[in-house]
Amino acid sequence: MKREACQSSRDLYDGRFISLSRRCKMSGFSTKCMLFLVALTSLSGVAARYTPDWDSLDSRPLPSWYDEAKFGIFVHWGVFAVPGFASEWFWWHWQGEPIKTCVEFMKKNYPPGFSYPEFAPDFRAQFFDPDQWAEVFEASGAKYVVLTSKHHEGFTTWGSPHSWNWNSVDTGPHRDLVGDLGVAVRKRSLHYGLYNSLYEWFHPLYLADKKTGFKTQEFVSTKLMPELHDLVTRYKPDLIWSDGDWEAPDSYWNSTEFLAWLYNDSPVKDSVVTNDRWGAGCSCKHGGYFNCEDKYTPGHLPKHKWEKCTSVDIFSWGYRRTMHLTELLDLPSIIKDLVVTVALGGNYLLNVGPTAEGTIPVVFEERLRGVGDWLRVNGEAVYASRPWRVQTENGTVPVWYTSKGSRVYTFLLTRPPKPTLEMLAPITSPLTTVTLLGYPAPLKWSPIQPAGLTVMLPLESFFDSHVWTLRLDNVL
Repeated sequence: MKREACQSSRDLYDGRFISLSRRCKMSGFSTKCMLFLVALTSLSGVAARYTPDWDSLDSRPLPSWYDEAKFGIFVHWGVFAVPGFASEWFWWHWQGEPIKTCVEFMKKNYPPGFSYPEFAPDFRAQFFDPDQWAEVFEASGAKYVVLTSKHHEGFTTWGSPHSWNWNSVDTGPHRDLVGDLGVAVRKRSLHYGLYNSLYEWFHPLYLADKKTGFKTQEFVSTKLMPELHDLVTRYKPDLIWSDGDWEAPDSYWNSTEFLAWLYNDSPVKDSVVTNDRWGAGCSCKHGGYFNCEDKYTPGHLPKHKWEKCTSVDIFSWGYRRTMHLTELLDLPSIIKDLVVTVALGGNYLLNVGPTAEGTIPVVFEERLRGVGDWLRVNGEAVYASRPWRVQTENGTVPVWYTSKGSRVYTFLLTRPPKPTLEMLAPITSPLTTVTLLGYPAPLKWSPIQPAGLTVMLPLESFFDSHVWTLRLDNVL
């Protein structure tokens, strides 16, 4: 190995190198030189930089806080809460690809010529109390919160200088909703994320780019990218939940360039987490963790970290004035969904849609507090857990598993019909103990040959919850 060749490792210090491995390959360095560069970087405290391509970006380790958190709250909030009809896609279903019910709603309730932007002054958020929201989110047991900073309608919930008069500071609440909620959430030690739609249904620059087959990028260069950089530098989010990517490739959105800046040079480069919606065909393939699709449930243990986003209102992410109780997820369904998601290695992001006045509907609050009550007893089996070698077993009753080292947790999703429960997957030892979380005394058990155990259950404890958790210590 030539001294001169390794001298080029000085490039590490001024940030102009591409990546350690690529640099060595491009210069024809030997394996020894590559190892030298890695060691030098480690000793000097200089981190390897990510390049604007998916091979490099996908190699970035996911910050550990995200996998440990397991449960988050999604908040879809914007001008769409004013009509509060059909869903957050109301504008599109009224004037983009019209749906009869939305068209008739406008004809019946608003004068001819009324335009969607005229809803904005009524998006007043006059009862928005960020500390009260944060208290509800903390009480839910969630460890992170993701707020809509801009949905496909283009209205920003902060004073974006790139969205003149179509933001929450210039009109409507005349308030920085992103900033106010961020302060309140972080006071309670919750991580704060921001949802951002890449595209905007009716933005003229986007429509002009679309007309060229996305061969021009005026919308990206003058609107999208300046806005994303402003969000990151101003609010320093722990998570960026990208959406609205499907009409154009990532090369149009400049996604890889943005992510390279985010991971290398942004103020949150070491802590920020991203999802996979960065261009047509990227979902379930590229990004920090995978969403794949709304309400995604893989049915097996994926190889990559993933998240299930779902909504209490099964028909809408935004607030609907016409929602009925039968159209909402009930508490047992939410808890079971959370358990299955975590057992399969995922995070669970549960959405609520606030009103235009800035309140969280009481029925949503009731669901969130109910999840929190359950997590206060059973959370040790959820937070910072790992999928076990067996994720589920259909024995006496169906059960799901998580683990922490030699400790295994067993979730019972249905009330056991008899006072014994058989599990065939755990391998016991003389040191094995079994505990029902929330019950004061250890449970009696006996081994099954060649593997498994039978547990004696205190059935009186199975009448005041929705999912029950057994802790098995010292099992394989």
